[in-house]
Amino acid sequence: MITLDKLIQNIELCQPVINKQSLLSLDKSVNKVADLSSADDNSIAFLSSAKYSNDLAKTKAGIVLISQQFADNLPEIPTIFVIVADAYLAHASISTLFAYPNKKIGIHQTAIIAKSAKLGSDVVIGAYSVIGDDVVIGDGVHIENHAVVDDGAVIGNNCFIASGVHIHHQCQIGQNVRIHAGASIGAEGFGFAPHISKEGLMWQRIAQLGKVVIGDNVRIGANTCIDRGAVGDTVIEKNVIIDNLVQIAHNVVIKSGTAIAAKTGIAGSTIIGKNCIIGGAVGIAGHLTIADGVTLTGMTMVTRSIKESGTYSSGVPAMPSAKWRRAAVKFRQSGDK
Repeated sequence: MITLDKLIQNIELCQPVINKQSLLSLDKSVNKVADLSSADDNSIAFLSSAKYSNDLAKTKAGIVLISQQFADNLPEIPTIFVIVADAYLAHASISTLFAYPNKKIGIHQTAIIAKSAKLGSDVVIGAYSVIGDDVVIGDGVHIENHAVVDDGAVIGNNCFIASGVHIHHQCQIGQNVRIHAGASIGAEGFGFAPHISKEGLMWQRIAQLGKVVIGDNVRIGANTCIDRGAVGDTVIEKNVIIDNLVQIAHNVVIKSGTAIAAKTGIAGSTIIGKNCIIGGAVGIAGHLTIADGVTLTGMTMVTRSIKESGTYSSGVPAMPSAKWRRAAVKFRQSGDK
């Protein structure tokens, strides 16, 4: 059970609890998170959107986190209301208290660890994971099963490396980084020099001599690939969050605070500015620069640098097929003029 006091402590890591004084004398604990409509007395729920305000009067939640904008019309129900500026942020702050617990400790007997590797305190390494020569792993790192950390890689304190992750040689991972299942950090970039031979067009492999450098507090989703630099490094700065199935090519730089949704592809040597939001399935060509504070909506195709902050879109939203075909005909005809 999680006490109300503990919930308040976690919330106040990011924002104050507005009605804290009226809550200090209350003795209440909960053991799960639920939405307003399905919650019971052992649950904590939250209200941050007017879309769900009708559910508030009927909720049976023991505790409700509520945004200040809704605090003037609270229903008279036997629920403890925790009033904050942003209930969604408060929910995020307490959610880790209810996450599936990590019960593993120590190093599994099947893990293979090079003698020259240096491990910090309280490190967990799961079954069949491989740790290469001269690897440095910080304190409190949790590495799940079947992960590979190649020679010379560095992992900072309190990182989580999920099953099947491959961190390639010499890559550097900051502190408090979470890398989810199947991700590849520092694989060879897609670098080839074309030339003509007697056999026709050939592709000469270019050795990728850089590495990947990942800053603190970065989250990398499952099956995402971040390629090592060709000459120089691929860099993911601090506080970046990356969804599943994202491809980041060699020598890309993602600056701090940027969020990237699934199926996005970023070609080589492009620089993404600070605090950008990149929607799903966005394609960004190589050798471009995206300014700070840019939002790219889902499926946007970027072929030129973006020099000013703002929201950018491309593509055609879904419509009935017959209407789309008529529009496509008009679009093609406009190109003939």
